[in-house]
Amino acid sequence: MATTTDATDGQASPRPRRPDAPPAPHRSAEPRSSTRPSSSAGSGSAAGSRRPGLTDPLGVRSRARRSALVLLLLAAATLLSLLICLGIGPVPIAPGTTAQVIAQHLGLAPAPATGSAADSATEAIIWTVRLPRALMGAAVGACLAISGAALQAMVRNMLADPYILGVSGGASTGAAAAILFGVGAAMGEYAQSVLAFVGALGAALLVFAIARAGGRVTSLRLLLSGVAVGYALTAVTNLLIFSSDSAEGSRSVMFWMLGSLSLARWNAFLLIAVLAAGIGTLIMLLGARVLDALSAGDEIAHGLGISPDRARIGFLIVVSLCTAAAVAGAGSIGFVGLVIPHLARRLVGARHRVLIPASALLGSLFLLWADATARIVMQPRELPIGVITAAIGAPFLLILVRRMYARQH
Repeated sequence: MATTTDATDGQASPRPRRPDAPPAPHRSAEPRSSTRPSSSAGSGSAAGSRRPGLTDPLGVRSRARRSALVLLLLAAATLLSLLICLGIGPVPIAPGTTAQVIAQHLGLAPAPATGSAADSATEAIIWTVRLPRALMGAAVGACLAISGAALQAMVRNMLADPYILGVSGGASTGAAAAILFGVGAAMGEYAQSVLAFVGALGAALLVFAIARAGGRVTSLRLLLSGVAVGYALTAVTNLLIFSSDSAEGSRSVMFWMLGSLSLARWNAFLLIAVLAAGIGTLIMLLGARVLDALSAGDEIAHGLGISPDRARIGFLIVVSLCTAAAVAGAGSIGFVGLVIPHLARRLVGARHRVLIPASALLGSLFLLWADATARIVMQPRELPIGVITAAIGAPFLLILVRRMYARQH
């Protein structure tokens, strides 16, 4: 029943409505303008309330900004450490003097009009001795770190190390043959580094041939082949040392097997190490998506249209070249490729797009300070740099194994 108002008394009385009459529209008691909100104000408030959640719902941009900041800080710390470490040694040199000498040689500052013998000696220490050594250390640290990060993704084993490919054993065999028996003596001072490089590449090719014998380069075959080849070549190196009659030569081989940057000079092997670090980092950055897929498993890689076998072969070549360049320039320096990638993951996460450059910078930073410590901890003698890296890496490895065991239980 519809109700209408009687005009005489203002009282509402029920009146029947015709069946064909339309229903009376509902009218609000308030003015229309006061009840209908402005469309612009409403949309603005709604957008304002939803904007913080919609701009970065998963925190991708915030993580990207944090990773960029971490990489920037690592780059600045590496450059500053390079400048400071050049002044550490038996003859301490101020960072300002170091920067001035480098700027003069690079043509960024005018050469002094007159110089004393002390100034000439300081310049020779910085430019001829310490700067090549520091650059070699930075390049070797970067090579080993990015190789470790890539290898851990390739074999899906967080305890994998670049030397697990047998590269270290091959390089040690080549260097021992050069030092103890004069193999390659026609190459002069380059004989040791050349034979170490050739031995490292030969070991990598042997590992690849054994792993490929079954038709597929799986992560398990790669690991087992590397371990077997490494042990075999280490036995050959020990046999060469035992067969030699030179006590000094045997001591030199043992010192080289523990790692040292004392042979770094302005030569081709410094250039090879720097190029290997730069090009290797670039190649792995371009293949970061493939490394992410390999670390997730072969099934995931196949689902993304990636061939795990071909990817492993390609990265195996890059890792072998980087490790061979590092070992030829500095000997066998352990634990860098194992420790540094884990530290980098704690800083920037597991995405290889940021993990690779973070590992390269951290590896350079770590080896710069390890070499500086090796120069001063037992003055006037120099401690092998592998002793420093092992002293730091072994406790870290124990902590890592303990955390993995606690996570599984």
